[in-house]
Amino acid sequence: MNRDWSTLTPILLESIRETLYMVSLTLLVGGFLGLVLGVLLYATRKGNLLENAFVFAILNVAVNIVRPIPFIIFITAVGPLTLATIGTTIGNDAVIFAMSIMATFVTARIVEQNLVATDPGVIEAARAMGASRFRIILTVLIPEALAPLILGYTFLLIGIIDMSALAGYVGGGGLGDFAIVYGYQRFNWQVTFVTVLVIIVIVQLAQMLGNWLARKALHR
Repeated sequence: MNRDWSTLTPILLESIRETLYMVSLTLLVGGFLGLVLGVLLYATRKGNLLENAFVFAILNVAVNIVRPIPFIIFITAVGPLTLATIGTTIGNDAVIFAMSIMATFVTARIVEQNLVATDPGVIEAARAMGASRFRIILTVLIPEALAPLILGYTFLLIGIIDMSALAGYVGGGGLGDFAIVYGYQRFNWQVTFVTVLVIIVIVQLAQMLGNWLARKALHR
């Protein structure tokens, strides 16, 4: 079995499916929550639409605390919360839960940094026309920063793929687990090479799609 690709191929395909499932769900949940959190970070800054020094300080500190933690440490640190929420600390669902939390805080900073670069004149023009704060956020602020946000989410997607590779350490599946169990632990370097190649292909396709969407947004 160590080098029998007729047996390994179905396992590889299942690992790809598991990775895509974990990455997609994490991007959906973490990306949405991170967008909300990032907009709040931007809007509550001094002089912005929802200026609130206390809320901004709390959110800013929370992001600064969570974001630098290596994921392999973070996934164990949130174990009690994962157990209370998911009912287990092992398996793909537990990994997705931890990845979604991490992705939320990473996305928040990406969103905030891109929104800060938005031309304040556009915001002021919308305010002068009588638009509400939330209308400005939804119809002016986010659309104006759409292209860089797409590139930011592309960067996030690649980071999530990287996080998903650690799923095997907590009983999850995916390409990382496949590479460790059938490659590294069995000294089968072909499996490791093929896994790396598959990940490179996925990342390249994601980057190409992100670049294309960003160009479309710039020329809309």
